Amino acid sequence: MSLRHAVLATLLEGEASGYDLSKSFDAGAANFWMATPQQLYRELDKMSDEGLIEARVVQQERRPNKRLFSLTDAGRRALYDFTATPPRPGAIREELMVQVQAIDAGDAEAVMNAIRERMAWAESKIARFERLRARFLDGRTEDGYLATADRIGPYLTLMRGLAFERENLRWCRQTLAILTDRTESRPQQVTRSAKP
Repeated sequence: MSLRHAVLATLLEGEASGYDLSKSFDAGAANFWMATPQQLYRELDKMSDEGLIEARVVQQERRPNKRLFSLTDAGRRALYDFTATPPRPGAIREELMVQVQAIDAGDAEAVMNAIRERMAWAESKIARFERLRARFLDGRTEDGYLATADRIGPYLTLMRGLAFERENLRWCRQTLAILTDRTESRPQQVTRSAKP
């Protein structure tokens, strides 16, 4: 998958500025695809040049003019073609996992602190996702929403992001408990620096 498909899918919500896309991308597509604002703006320019999206300029007073992007027929066809192609299996590439794997030869306390930071990040995202879920449902039951909503894709990806962050939180708690038990049960040893 490329960033463009995530952008095209986000534009299904309707016309949006680059800033709006960045914010909604952060709240929605970030459940499954990360991108910096710079990457997003570069991709918007490429997609516009290729005719997948079109931009219109909105004149603003006291602020710079802004461009609003919307899908073209070619962009909708590209999304259709993308959904018709079987996806490749995903893979986890996470620096924290490499640090945990190397913990026996590294700075265990620093790794444990990184896990604590990841816990805080997961808790923050879970809270944000729960607020977004409540906005989607707007007082309806989940079954009612899924039966009547015009578009359910954003909700389904939100639920995947929520499950992912809940699993991250569960793993962090379990891993910290194991590492804490090991630290407390071992006699203190003099650590030698691995640096020359």
